[in-house]
Amino acid sequence: MLLEKISSPADLAGLSYAQLDQLSREIRDFIIESVSRVGGHLGSNLGVVELTIALHRVFDSPTDILLWDTGHLAYVHKVLTGRRDQFVGLRQENGLSGYPSRAESEHDWVENSHASTILSYAHGFATAQEHLPETAHRRIVAVIGDGSMTGGMAYEGINNLGHSGKRAVIILNDNGRSYAPTVSRLTESVARLRLHPAYLKQRTRLERVVRDVPMVGGHLAWGMAGARAGMREMFEPPIFFETLGVRYTGPFDGHDIEGLERALKNASEYDGPIVVHVLTKKGYGYPPAEEDEEQRLHDSGTFDVATGPTLGGGTTRQGSYTEAFSEALMKEAELRPEVVAITAAMPGSTGLLPFSQRFPGRMIDVGIAEQHAVTAAAGMAMGGLRPVVAIYSTFLTRAFDQANLDVGLHDQPVVFCIDRAGFTGDNGASHHGVLDMVLLTKIPNMTMFAPSSYQELGVMLHDALEITTGPTAIRWPNTPARMVLEDEVGHGLHARKVRSGTAVCLVGVGKMLAAAEAAADLLAADGIDATVWDPRVVKPLDPDLLDDAATFPLVVTIEDGYADGGIGSQLAAQIVERSAGAGRALPVVRVLGVPTRYIPQAKPDAILAHLGLDGPGIAAEVRRLLPD
Repeated sequence: MLLEKISSPADLAGLSYAQLDQLSREIRDFIIESVSRVGGHLGSNLGVVELTIALHRVFDSPTDILLWDTGHLAYVHKVLTGRRDQFVGLRQENGLSGYPSRAESEHDWVENSHASTILSYAHGFATAQEHLPETAHRRIVAVIGDGSMTGGMAYEGINNLGHSGKRAVIILNDNGRSYAPTVSRLTESVARLRLHPAYLKQRTRLERVVRDVPMVGGHLAWGMAGARAGMREMFEPPIFFETLGVRYTGPFDGHDIEGLERALKNASEYDGPIVVHVLTKKGYGYPPAEEDEEQRLHDSGTFDVATGPTLGGGTTRQGSYTEAFSEALMKEAELRPEVVAITAAMPGSTGLLPFSQRFPGRMIDVGIAEQHAVTAAAGMAMGGLRPVVAIYSTFLTRAFDQANLDVGLHDQPVVFCIDRAGFTGDNGASHHGVLDMVLLTKIPNMTMFAPSSYQELGVMLHDALEITTGPTAIRWPNTPARMVLEDEVGHGLHARKVRSGTAVCLVGVGKMLAAAEAAADLLAADGIDATVWDPRVVKPLDPDLLDDAATFPLVVTIEDGYADGGIGSQLAAQIVERSAGAGRALPVVRVLGVPTRYIPQAKPDAILAHLGLDGPGIAAEVRRLLPD
């Protein structure tokens, strides 16, 4: 196999194009096999095999700087830069990251897993080179998907590159999709090749000669420029990029290595920012991916290579909180015609596909544009709709300003439905949802729910839609939801006492209620009786919960978000205030939560156990704090 002989980009140099085609097939087979065993991002990587090979043959990484947006495109890059043997631990604890990782390789510059940022990085690198002449020989190459071009930050980056005129090669990887099909008209094929250096050099020479003609040279040059502009308007659509000062070339076949190399070599000689438009097919070369109309197997769990993952019915897992949300939203929408759902390019994974099929026109996919999604939701609410924003916790943090000032300041009844809260596991630090409670509880008029079961989520969505005086939020994890009986479901803004005891009060937020109950069982075996509360609503906290907790000598709160500034710290402050007012001794309040640091990839339960946020860990902390 050719792949076994590739341990660095330099090993690509001596291969013929026929051998490169064979290598492409071997890389695809390797990635399919690797992802089938451990899960990961599949379709997007299958689409950039030839492009990545061409990039590493034309550019000299790591001397030249290769940047990826988003970083889930980098599997092929990792294979070609000496990490093939590490794929057995892809996205596993202490294993290979699913994104570029500066700790793994000198070929990785940006640990980029949030979209639309790479052009700003490219502008930053180019600026640094301008100020540090010793690095001026480095070429900067930014690969950005058309899905990422739906995010506003991409336009901020390309506008500044164009304005500055700094050198950078921008690869527009156009596969018509982000997670789902791309929501954008920009990424349609818009022009023919107009760049070859020989043509540019000859055109510049001719213009110079014409300008030197006595008396009429300036008029002739002006006439030539007008003729060129007229030809462009006649034969080409408007050139968006060139209006911003960025040259455009393409589109090119993203699966033709020889053609890509010619285009990239030409682009690398251009003295300024240039876009190379490349057409690729997400899932290319693997029929199960090509047949997945929803997301081309953008990401996947483990599967049989021969048959591929099971398709159909969207990506909502049975028995999950996401499924509970999907069911509850459709139920509410039947009764409330003003309800609309908004997603930022993730209708399947947030559970909105059934809604979009049941209520055509009432789901709005804005592309990878979280800030726009939130402010647009504010406008919809002002116009009389009841917008429900379905979004991952990690991506909502990108739109906190909009949630605070565009929604909160205007008291708009937008419902934020926050999926993947807490630890998400295999995608690592960038995807853990540990900031949502810290941030959203600081919005003055926010009401925030944290369901502990499948059934609770439906009740909470109904209650959230009943609130019309300000924004609401419901946050849930990407783990199976507990199924409970009717008498184990709360209502309204009230907390629920799950268990009564006298020695310690345990408060388990959302899914952490199960850990609190497990700890109570362990403590009971030692003769320690614990009260357990499910707060249900983390803002505002129920006065009955606060009054009861204030009577205990020890209160322990448990949450799967940051402890600093989180729910436990707010509960502690309010208990202190109540106890001081009542003239009684202050209880000890121990806040258990996520430490303020970046937590690497691992399974959610493993991370929680490592942090002492499981039943045994909580019980051990209670024993340590209680007097003998």
